[in-house]
Amino acid sequence: MIEKPSYLPEQILILKEHYAIGILWLFQVSAVVGILFGFNDWFIEKTPLNLIVQVLLLVWVFPIKTAKSILALFVLFALGMAAEIVGVATGFPFGEYAYGSNLGIKFMEVPLLIGCNWAVLVFCGAAIANRFFTSIWIKSLFGGALMVLLDLPMEILAPAFDFWEFTGPAPFENYFSWFILGALMHFLFHSLKLKGNFAFSSNLYLAQFVFFTILALLL
Repeated sequence: MIEKPSYLPEQILILKEHYAIGILWLFQVSAVVGILFGFNDWFIEKTPLNLIVQVLLLVWVFPIKTAKSILALFVLFALGMAAEIVGVATGFPFGEYAYGSNLGIKFMEVPLLIGCNWAVLVFCGAAIANRFFTSIWIKSLFGGALMVLLDLPMEILAPAFDFWEFTGPAPFENYFSWFILGALMHFLFHSLKLKGNFAFSSNLYLAQFVFFTILALLL
């Protein structure tokens, strides 16, 4: 009889981390290659699936399993949705914009996955910041800066991918508001003293950044 290998809890966590990171990059690299070879519509329409996979992997690997981490996920989702709903309805604080049809089901003209993405980016940015800084203020500002950095290539591609579009170029207040709201949401996260998985979080952030940056430069 062949004995099944027995893994220690730490080894199991490493395996989960490796599998999750592999899935992340498989999705992102496939999408980049597919879009560059002309299969734009097929891959762009699968954006909701990609975002759902990222949320599920975050819950699995971060991990999000304690009452505090689950509460943080829902609060950050709600805050992100609230900011976007106000923004779409009033033009404040991001400027005049509207969402397209490629981000899935909407609530009050805002895709639910946008709220999920706010939460995912805060969880990931906070885990990255935890690796390098100790001050809650510096970690929060760093997290806000990471969100603005990612938003720069996203804004270039968003109209072409029918994600969202401003009435004109994305204004300065869009990036300023991303920074302020991102920093505040990171401050909330760090106030709860959550840690998370650095390797997975950094790869998720990097995968999104590489995806948007490569396509923004080449399309």
